[in-house]
Amino acid sequence: MAEIKRIECGARMSEAVVYNGLIWLAGQVGAPGESVTAQTKAILASIDQLLAEAGSDKTRILSAQIWLTDIADFAEMNAVWDAWVPAGHCPARATGEARLATPDYRVEIIITAAQA
Repeated sequence: MAEIKRIECGARMSEAVVYNGLIWLAGQVGAPGESVTAQTKAILASIDQLLAEAGSDKTRILSAQIWLTDIADFAEMNAVWDAWVPAGHCPARATGEARLATPDYRVEIIITAAQA
């Protein structure tokens, strides 16, 4: 049976879980109150760090779920995302509008990836 690896495991949740060659990241958020651009940049940096710790990178992302508190911020978030995602390695992706844990969070991104 494959080992389950938990990264940054806290009392409530882990930031990432690795099992059988797959990596699931918890929803990543940026600094509360920052702009959509700043939050998205911080989230993507966190994703890079967690994927590296799990033995992968952004070229191995299988799917992304992106939540915005206001879908009007779609273009602003996409400008950061498009500069970050490697050409030819775009994951399956969905973006929706939702209330997040606090109104100060404007973006949340959830990733599933394969280990390298």
